[in-house]
Amino acid sequence: MTSEFGNLAGRTALITGGGRGIGEAIALKLGRAGAKVLVNDFDAEPAKATVEIIRESGGEADVFIGDVREDNFGDRFIQHAVATCRSVDIIINNAGYTRDAVIQKMSDAEWREILDVHLTAPFRILRAAQPVFKQQAAADAGAGRRLVRKVVNVSSISGLFGIAGQSNYSSAKAGLIGLTQVLAKEWGRYGVTVNCVAFGLIGTRLGTIKSSTTRVRIGGEDVSVGMNSDLHKDLQSRIPLGRVGTVEEAAGAVYLFCTPESDYISGQTVLCSGGLTSI
Repeated sequence: MTSEFGNLAGRTALITGGGRGIGEAIALKLGRAGAKVLVNDFDAEPAKATVEIIRESGGEADVFIGDVREDNFGDRFIQHAVATCRSVDIIINNAGYTRDAVIQKMSDAEWREILDVHLTAPFRILRAAQPVFKQQAAADAGAGRRLVRKVVNVSSISGLFGIAGQSNYSSAKAGLIGLTQVLAKEWGRYGVTVNCVAFGLIGTRLGTIKSSTTRVRIGGEDVSVGMNSDLHKDLQSRIPLGRVGTVEEAAGAVYLFCTPESDYISGQTVLCSGGLTSI
C-alpha cells in the first residue's frame, strides 16, 4: 500500500470503534499508509468489513471484537496486539456514543456509562500499554535507534466548550483532554507523543439530526444517537467553511498526529471543526 503523507510501513495501529464512521475512516487511512491495523468494535460485522477492505487493498489488518467498557478490555486488547502484531506503535482511542439529557433528567447510570466509554476505557487501554511502551523504548535504546510512537485521543468540541444536554459527554471529553496532557508529560521519556483531536460537526450517526432510525445496538439495548435538530442547524449555520465535515476529513486530522512529520508535537489538542471555534 502506498503512503499518502507519512510512511507508516512497519507500524502497528490499534483503533477502537473502527467498524463505522470516523473509526472506519481512520483505519482505512492508516492502512493505506502502510500500517498494520488492529480494528476493534463491539459489533463484529462492520469491524470485519473494515478489515476486509484493507486486506483487499493489499494491506494488513486484523479484528478484535469487544466492548471497551468491560473492566479487562484494555489488558486484553494490548495483550492481543503484542501477541499477534509484536509491537504497539499507534493507539487511537475513538470508540464512543452519546446519551443526551439535561442534567435534572440524567440518571447516574447514564452519567457513568458515557464516562466509562469515553474516559475510563481510554485510561485502561493506555495504562495497559505503559509497560509495552517502556519495554519498546528500552529495546530501541539498546539497538541504538529512535522510534517515536503515537497516541491520539478523540475528543469533541463539546469537551472544549460544552453542549447543553451533554453534561456526561462533555465532561468525559474534557477529561480526555486532561489525560492527554498528563500522559504527554509522563511518556515523553518513552518516545511516545500523546495528542488529541476534538471534532466539531462530522457526518456520522452522532453528528446527524436525531430520528427514530439513528439508533445503535449496545449491550443488547437500542441507544438513540444524534443531535437535537435545532442545535444541529445552529451549529451548521456557524461553521465558517459552510458545511459538515466528512469522516475522511476527520480521519485526516488524526492521521497527521500519526505521521513522522508530527514527531515533535505532543500534548496538543487540535480542533477539527471547519473553523467553528465556539458553541
